[in-house]
Amino acid sequence: MKAFFNLIRWQNLLIVASTMILMRYAILAPLVSKMGVVLINNGNREPVPMVLQFPWYDFIFLVIATLFITAGGYVINDYFDIKTDLINKGKVIVGTKIPRRQAMMWHNIFNIIGVSLGFYVSWSAGYIWLGTFFLIVSGLLYFYSASYKRQFLIGNIVVALLTAMVPILVVFYEWPALYRYYKINAISMPEINFIFYWIGGFGLFAFLTTLTREIIKDIEDFEGDVAFGRNTVPIVIGVLSAKIVSVSLIVLTITMLYLSWHFFINDKITLIYLNAAIVLPLLFTIYKVIISKDKKQLHSASSIMKIVMLSGLLYSVVVKVILTWNFIS
Repeated sequence: MKAFFNLIRWQNLLIVASTMILMRYAILAPLVSKMGVVLINNGNREPVPMVLQFPWYDFIFLVIATLFITAGGYVINDYFDIKTDLINKGKVIVGTKIPRRQAMMWHNIFNIIGVSLGFYVSWSAGYIWLGTFFLIVSGLLYFYSASYKRQFLIGNIVVALLTAMVPILVVFYEWPALYRYYKINAISMPEINFIFYWIGGFGLFAFLTTLTREIIKDIEDFEGDVAFGRNTVPIVIGVLSAKIVSVSLIVLTITMLYLSWHFFINDKITLIYLNAAIVLPLLFTIYKVIISKDKKQLHSASSIMKIVMLSGLLYSVVVKVILTWNFIS
């Protein structure tokens, strides 16, 4: 049982679920509640706060669908990475603790459930065509493991894009529900496109930090990737150039964080959190990447990037506090 949970990366699945829950209840819900609307059936014509309209039970199905697709991706990744993982990590799960045939069975089960739930949620939301997204993602995860991750930069970008889509999925399903309800039941429909900017910011942060971490991991796995002819970034352009790319991406991330704070947020609580929980660890990551001479130091840099990604997610809790108690100063 322990091997099974390690195979599906239960800690990462917990982060995926937490991401979607926080995007809905720590970002969307408080943002939407700040918008006042006059409902047609409200006799006194007093504005009332907007509330989320995508049903909570459909949201649960959306989260579960995403988790199953993600778990399937982890299984197929380990299925195709047995030989390289033996060199890079010294141990594998598929082929030792879990038979290859059983791993493929779990991959198929997870994808069937995930895609089916994705189509159900999309149908319930009134946009059944959105279900094709889950089908496409399951295919991308398969081909990523089978082929894309062996190609220059393509695999890194695919993983980064799919990670960025996790928070964005939440607003994709909430926005149509909000628009349909208040277009009919409110005297005038307020502008709600701003919720895309907020969630999009989290998605962009997830993209940049994931892309950076994937490149650092490729540098760490250089030995095993060379042995099996993979064309990863450090193999194609060299380890030093790959380090320069990863450091440049971190600098770009820091720059965009400060620009976003200056032009769109500009409150002291966010600045304090940004400096302490995100920027300082990113600067330390730059230091670790520059001085790294072995896999242990690179693994440390990769682990710090994962902490940074978690800190970025937890900023949603800070937003919730700021909006709920009006701590903007």
